[in-house]
Amino acid sequence: MNLYSVLKRPALTEKSNALRENEGKYTFLVNPETSKLEIKKAVKKVFDVDVASVNVSVRRGKLKRRGMSIGLQAKTKRAVVTLQKGQTIKIFEDR
Repeated sequence: MNLYSVLKRPALTEKSNALRENEGKYTFLVNPETSKLEIKKAVKKVFDVDVASVNVSVRRGKLKRRGMSIGLQAKTKRAVVTLQKGQTIKIFEDR
C-alpha cells in the first residue's frame, strides 16, 4: 500500500488534543486495511519523526434512523501514535 494513502486525516478532538499536549501522543484516522507497521512507516516518512509505538482501535458504525428508514454509519479506524521523547510534529504545534 502507498504510504501516503495510509493516513487519512488527524483526529482533532478535545481528548486527542489533551493526549497530544500532555503525553506527546498524536491521533489519526487511518485506512481500515492498514497494519500498525504500515502506520508507523507512514508517520515516519511523512512527518520525519521517530515513532515509539502505535495503538489502533476500530470504532463500529452507529445505527442512525430518520423516520422509518435505518442507516449505518461507516466504521472508522484510529491510530494513536506515540513519538520518541522530545519529538513533535510541527504541523500540530504551529499556532
